[in-house]
Amino acid sequence: MRRQKIIAPLEVYVSDDLEKAIKILKKKMALEGLYKEIKKRRHYEPPSVRNRLKKEEAERRRRKNMKKKRG
Repeated sequence: MRRQKIIAPLEVYVSDDLEKAIKILKKKMALEGLYKEIKKRRHYEPPSVRNRLKKEEAERRRRKNMKKKRG
């Protein structure tokens, strides 16, 4: 059974300026990682490719953390 990622609804209150409300909504979407998710789901990735990318990302994070600890 696949785990579904549940995303809470994003609320933006519109008072006077609609453009400002859209800008705030876009910023919230970016912080939630929705744009990244949409980009990732645009094309099908086979499980082998998904696993390889996941390992590469973990390696990048590990190296980054090692750099932080050293310097």
